[in-house]
Amino acid sequence: MAYIDLPEFEEMDPEIQERARPIMEKTGQLGEIFKLLAIRKDIYFATDHMVQDYLLKETELPYRVKEAIALLVSQANGCKMCVDVHKGIARMLGLSEELVAQILQGVDTMEVPEKEKALLRFCIEAAGKENYKMTKEKIDALKALGYTDSQIVEAVAITGYFNYINTLSNVFGLGQES
Repeated sequence: MAYIDLPEFEEMDPEIQERARPIMEKTGQLGEIFKLLAIRKDIYFATDHMVQDYLLKETELPYRVKEAIALLVSQANGCKMCVDVHKGIARMLGLSEELVAQILQGVDTMEVPEKEKALLRFCIEAAGKENYKMTKEKIDALKALGYTDSQIVEAVAITGYFNYINTLSNVFGLGQES
């Protein structure tokens, strides 16, 4: 139960309703994060734009990597709601139950290439409070593994997105039992 009153679908701005309607039709409900964002139309659409461009579109990083970032960063940030939501999304995008479980146990348990593990470790560090200590050498190490500047920027943008959405969820008590 959120710490503030969240609008129901009928109370939302008509433009938000239009964008959210397919979610309602597909799932039968809007999650608390959508309701929270709907309090401010500008924030809703800015966030929706990030979701559409970073997570839902095919990009330079495969969905498996993007969802692993989502799960690992959300777990590191203690965002139970986001972890639960992204377990379902990961499965919907074709990640096996086994891989989802491995991700939640930590990067070292994942049966993925070492190159991918290095990127995921980098993202976890980038999500942390001491990300100002990141060095050129850490980025160069990813480049030496074959990642492009564009892929690294995408990974960090997704990491930043989850820090953002986890903060909103955690601060307003989304997904908490009442």
